[in-house]
Amino acid sequence: MSWTFDNGTILTKAALVGEYANNAFVVACAQTGRGVIIDAAAEPDRILELSDGVEVEALLTTHGHHDHLRAVAPVVKALGVPFLLHAADHELAARTTRVTPTPLRDGEVIPLGETSLLTMHTPGHTPGSVCFLSPGVLFSGDTLFPGGPGATEYEGGDFDQIIKSIKDRLFTLDEGTDVYPGHGPTKTTIGTEKPELPEWIARGW
Repeated sequence: MSWTFDNGTILTKAALVGEYANNAFVVACAQTGRGVIIDAAAEPDRILELSDGVEVEALLTTHGHHDHLRAVAPVVKALGVPFLLHAADHELAARTTRVTPTPLRDGEVIPLGETSLLTMHTPGHTPGSVCFLSPGVLFSGDTLFPGGPGATEYEGGDFDQIIKSIKDRLFTLDEGTDVYPGHGPTKTTIGTEKPELPEWIARGW
């Protein structure tokens, strides 16, 4: 399954890849075609096909879990671009890929032609989880999904931390911001999810 979204500022192409239904995104400036790949999770040939026509300048990864990294090596080799990941997840990622990442920092701006992506460090799913914000669109990785936060029962997960990241970072964004998560074909908005926070805290996951 694949789809395309163009809000006039950014062009987003997405495909569900691998057995975990990961979202692989190609995000580009709608005017210049300069862009990045977010989460080369699996099926590198499909990701490369998705990026056709885009001047890919980097491969960004939302966190270091194996299911978000399995196509990193072939995609980096094919395109000759850097692989960016928050430093707190470098050790975790090294278990899956031998490609050396360039550290991403909170607040780092990734240029995309006439627009950009803002890196937001949102720990909780993993210590180095990040989201990427462009005008009106948030690529939330496994931090925020329709209906709740990402899982925190795995190594490095912290429920209190992910709730803090969502409350203090993501839920301060404009309520009309579209949210594209790391798995599944369904998007949501900040305004849709924000009223549900007390329920998530009460249920504890």
